[in-house]
Amino acid sequence: MSTIEKALAKQKAKQSAQNPQIETLAADTEVQSTAPVVQAQQPVASENQTRDDMDGKQFGRELTFPLESLDNDGYVSLSSKRKLINEELRAIKRKVLANAFGPLSNTLDAANLVAVTSTSPQEGKSFTSINLALSIALEQDKTVLLVDADVLKPSVSKKLGVQDEVEQGLMDYLLGEVDDVRDIIYRTNIENLRFIPAGKSSHLSTELLASERMAQLAHEFVSRYPDRVVVMDAPPLLGINETVVLANLAGQVLVVVEEESTKIQGLKQAIEQLDKDKAIGFVVNKTKKNSGITGYGYAYAYANHE
Repeated sequence: MSTIEKALAKQKAKQSAQNPQIETLAADTEVQSTAPVVQAQQPVASENQTRDDMDGKQFGRELTFPLESLDNDGYVSLSSKRKLINEELRAIKRKVLANAFGPLSNTLDAANLVAVTSTSPQEGKSFTSINLALSIALEQDKTVLLVDADVLKPSVSKKLGVQDEVEQGLMDYLLGEVDDVRDIIYRTNIENLRFIPAGKSSHLSTELLASERMAQLAHEFVSRYPDRVVVMDAPPLLGINETVVLANLAGQVLVVVEEESTKIQGLKQAIEQLDKDKAIGFVVNKTKKNSGITGYGYAYAYANHE
């Protein structure tokens, strides 16, 4: 070591004794290849903190769902009580999660994006969308984003009891009145559940669902958090051509049919429009049990396109 190097080392040792932080930073600068820089005054945000920030935590937008009322109204319960609908949705959820993150996910584009639709209105698709999202929110290692994409007849916000609390939503973003998707994502009082409401009404609603901006948004949904499931409540398939375009953005399509109500011919017509490379599932709503004597519930099946 030269005389100059010895003098610099001596000076650095003296400064380090007076200020330990200088020693840490100086040492890290000198051996960058073997030690990370320590920045004690700027702690690194945890994954959950980063996720919350990306979901708009900094804007303070949070919705409070009336969980007890939802429980009483027949939705999946987040409490410890055992309910039949919890068991039924658990079976559907397991298939959805297996498709989204299991071996089949490698063969599906946007496997973690699930479009829930029906052939016609009033068959229970929004009820099913909410229940599926609530069931997934019970998972310990998954989060779920519920999107009300039925912009012609939005009902999810009303069913969840927050219609008076939402300001901006999906349509505001598609119309270009909101630039950042974080501005339409609402946190909720359910830790693992986020929500995007339908937003304002527009005469261009159906066209916007089939727009390039919607396609880009769908891609952002599935790529931002690979461990998140996105449940999209879509309009009915029959009578709205844009629904097919929207549904085909998803890797999985759940078609809700009402027992003894949905017409088989209409169902076949609706399914024929869908991309056969998707995982297409059928959820039978209001299935009669015990010969129709007591109760209603869910049954499900998946199409086989092999």
